[in-house]
Amino acid sequence: MTVYDEVEIEDMDWNPELDAFTWSCPCGDIFRLTVAEMRAGEEIATCPSCTLLLRVIYDEADIPAAVPPVGEGGVPPAPPAVGVSA
Repeated sequence: MTVYDEVEIEDMDWNPELDAFTWSCPCGDIFRLTVAEMRAGEEIATCPSCTLLLRVIYDEADIPAAVPPVGEGGVPPAPPAVGVSA
């Protein structure tokens, strides 16, 4: 499989509406890698408008924690603190 590029997850944008990390695609749309895909071990972000693929470099610790859906005791998730050390 050939990928367009590789990017560190710290450099990607968090989109709470998509529950995904995103990155601009040259076609004008965005690559996206959802939290569910990350939990399944996926490291390839796809663009819904073209065939380009993006390899996302991340560790298990970078995967955001699960949050119950809004209305079921959950609150909208805050952007994850990726790559921040305490």
